Amino acid sequence: MEVKATYKYARISPKKARDVAREIQGLPVSAAVETLAFTPKKAAQLISKTLNSAIANAEHNHELIADDLIVKEAVVGEGPTFKRFKPRARGSAGSILKRTSHIFITLAPNVDA
Repeated sequence: MEVKATYKYARISPKKARDVAREIQGLPVSAAVETLAFTPKKAAQLISKTLNSAIANAEHNHELIADDLIVKEAVVGEGPTFKRFKPRARGSAGSILKRTSHIFITLAPNVDA
């Protein structure tokens, strides 16, 4: 049985968050939590929050044991982009794109255990 958790509209660029998400894919849950705890990036904190939510969903809703789960999928999708403008020289304007992300984490039971 797969367990999912979603964090939508995270204020981080998907490109930056995907690097961290790739690190935990396929790891056991305990190793993924440790990896995120010692990763010095903003994305690690956001993904850790989503992973803890998925673990809580598994324990509470499906009565699964957290130690028997692996991170099957950690996907970071693109959310809406906030468009802002900054004044530039000679009356022109430069655009600023404030990107957002949707973080999806799927846990599955470990078939080796």
